[in-house]
Amino acid sequence: MPVDPPRQSGAAIRVMLVDDHEVVRRGLQSILDRNPELQVVGEAESVASALRECGIVHPDVVVMDLRLPDGSGVTACRDIRATYPDVKVLILTSHADEDALFSAVLAGAAGYVLKDLDTVGIQRAIITVGRGGSLLDPQMTTRLLERMRQGSAQHPADDQFATLTPQEDRILDMIGDGMTNRQIADRLSLSEKTVKNYVSELYAKLHVDRRTQAATLATERRLRKE
Repeated sequence: MPVDPPRQSGAAIRVMLVDDHEVVRRGLQSILDRNPELQVVGEAESVASALRECGIVHPDVVVMDLRLPDGSGVTACRDIRATYPDVKVLILTSHADEDALFSAVLAGAAGYVLKDLDTVGIQRAIITVGRGGSLLDPQMTTRLLERMRQGSAQHPADDQFATLTPQEDRILDMIGDGMTNRQIADRLSLSEKTVKNYVSELYAKLHVDRRTQAATLATERRLRKE
């Protein structure tokens, strides 16, 4: 497993920005360049490039968008944390999504904050995470803790599915019914892209890479419960 070089005491926190919109990356860099405690050392626009770039620039903190063109920030967070366990990941998103927050924490994210933070708030969030702290958006923390307390009850006797969020659970059942992403999107009043992101997440959690495999697992689970 690759090992990141230790950060020298007093050195600026090395930050990598991951967002598929260049204008967002430029804006974040402009904000962070104002703070001598922070140094932007790299950027990426996808899950694949985030993992690759992380191995090149060795950041202390990765500031990660939730929605990326080839998957989700949660997937990228899990991959980065598995390969570079000393790297902290801060999810910075415009979506106050409880399911995504729950998944991000399970994937090892050190923080989940919304893009409506002011510039000082964003800087403070990155510094907090870079110094070993954790940070969740205060509006969502109470609901998250309640979800975590009830987690075992939501998945009573099936450890294989224990990390699925309620939304992913619903989508898995629909996959088991043979529904397409478009049909699931219509049923749940979501965009097809959002459903695709959910599907990618549940594939990763169930360690499958094909829809037929997920459908088989959903069917087997249903039969065991009957």
